[in-house]
Amino acid sequence: MTATPVPDAPLPPGTLLLVRHARASGQEPDAELTPEGQAGAAALVPALRGLGATRIVSSPWRRATDTVAPLAEAQGLPVTLDERLTERVLTGVPRADWRDRLRDSFADDTLALPGGESGAAARGRGQAALDAHRDPAGVTVVVTHGNLLALLLGLGNDGWTALRNPDVWIWTPGGAPTRLDLPA
Repeated sequence: MTATPVPDAPLPPGTLLLVRHARASGQEPDAELTPEGQAGAAALVPALRGLGATRIVSSPWRRATDTVAPLAEAQGLPVTLDERLTERVLTGVPRADWRDRLRDSFADDTLALPGGESGAAARGRGQAALDAHRDPAGVTVVVTHGNLLALLLGLGNDGWTALRNPDVWIWTPGGAPTRLDLPA
């Protein structure tokens, strides 16, 4: 997956900055960021500060809100929480073969395991959140989770496995999403 350098000027109005949360201690909604994740969240501040963010919206899950908190504080922006940005639930029961089933779900986005959500349904709710929160006069930072982000970007299973924690994508109006090359 190729990446573009972080721009040195504000982004065009209507742009979305799609952020995958930083590294966390687990998958549950209240999972905290690890020390590496806290460092990753802090590193987003200098990387994204000059891009003209006017709005921040996040999944309410702790790893997402903790990822964006330093940027929100530095920018003086409130964080709007939206349940539609939570991670996709693949299945309602633990499965040893979850990676295989996830791969299957990328190949068939109508596949819904018991207690889970299809890729099409997850992408639909995620896209509805993006449409609702996009600031047509500014830049919206959207913090979400890996599977949902991969579905929104159309990355497929291989793209999902290549996502980083954190990861940032720029999606300008009328353009294709591009991955930011975040400084190490």
